[in-house]
Amino acid sequence: MIKYILASGSPRRRELLEQVGLSFDISQAHGEEIITKEEPTEIVKELSYQKADEVAKRYLQQYQNDTIVIIGADTIVACGKKIMGKPKDKNDAISMLTQLQGDSHQVYTGVTLIILEKGLEIRKRETTTFCEKTDVHMYPMTPEQIVTYVETGEPMDKAGAYAIQGKCAAFIKSINGEYNNVVGLPVARLMQELFARNFV
Repeated sequence: MIKYILASGSPRRRELLEQVGLSFDISQAHGEEIITKEEPTEIVKELSYQKADEVAKRYLQQYQNDTIVIIGADTIVACGKKIMGKPKDKNDAISMLTQLQGDSHQVYTGVTLIILEKGLEIRKRETTTFCEKTDVHMYPMTPEQIVTYVETGEPMDKAGAYAIQGKCAAFIKSINGEYNNVVGLPVARLMQELFARNFV
């Protein structure tokens, strides 16, 4: 039996996994995020690993007869050399959107799969980490439009202060890459990794 664990409390990631028919439990990582890398691809891979690893340690001695697949993910937005996570407050959200509007930026999501399998004597552990990048181009937004959008509250728990699947869809001109990567989980790439291991 294979048991899937999502190491995230993100409702977007939960919905994406449900959309592709994966049955899973949620065990949210709560540890402090420690960034030692500088490149966006390495940052999200590092953070996704930290989340998956924290949860893997909880399950290491449990479910001895099962294969456990733990899914950790982290998303950031990069605009030029600036890295954007979730806004600290409304002013931070306004600042982020002001920088993003009318231009192109990149969304990076790192995903770590930690697979725990019961061996003859010990539980074996395999780790796979990858990153997907999507280029996003936004239409220009007026200062009034930015403030109105921020006042909806939608940007406050989103990397880069916007939701492509929400009200900000009105300002997305084009994307190059996986759409769901911008939502928060490159679910197609994730499923291909699981298919390759005969886990689905």
